[in-house]
Amino acid sequence: MRIIEFEIGNYKEIWKKMIEFTATRTKDTQDELWITEHNPIYTLGKNANENNIIDAGDIPVLRVDRGGEVTYHGPGQIIIYVLIDLKRKGLNVSDLIFILEESIIQLLKKYNIRASRMKKAPGVYVDSMKIASIGIRVSRGCTYHGLSFNYDVDLAPFFGINTCGFDQLNVTSLKNLNINKNKAILLREINEILTDKLVN
Repeated sequence: MRIIEFEIGNYKEIWKKMIEFTATRTKDTQDELWITEHNPIYTLGKNANENNIIDAGDIPVLRVDRGGEVTYHGPGQIIIYVLIDLKRKGLNVSDLIFILEESIIQLLKKYNIRASRMKKAPGVYVDSMKIASIGIRVSRGCTYHGLSFNYDVDLAPFFGINTCGFDQLNVTSLKNLNINKNKAILLREINEILTDKLVN
């Protein structure tokens, strides 16, 4: 499993790189995790309802090819793109979503925060507030897109949308839960948990 860290950057550019990587990979291509943060943007899944954008303001909106509804990305949110060969791993999409959710649940457990899943609403929740979102695309048996985790993101832009298509779904962050963690340490912990679950 190869891990690549990008600087905070443009969502569209990384998205294009994921498409190209997936389209050109072979059965021998090493799986990769891409870790980044994005400049502010709202993204809509390919079948998402635009009516779930209440007020985008000055934040750009982009429809992409992942599953799921509308969400917000911005600085202070760790993005982990999961580019893996499902068949080679012996996984299906549901397995992968479970692994991604479990990685965040286990991370939060380290800080004595109890997190959980919600039926028919992929992601991770703390007291019914969403702290991590998941959207996956499968092409040629391989995945891209992935997980976003709110560690110190401005939560105000989430009021401009029905997050993940749910009216009045509250969103939280690690900082909002009074955990102020160094980003480098946080990234290392997430990497260790995720790679352990995806490699083994």
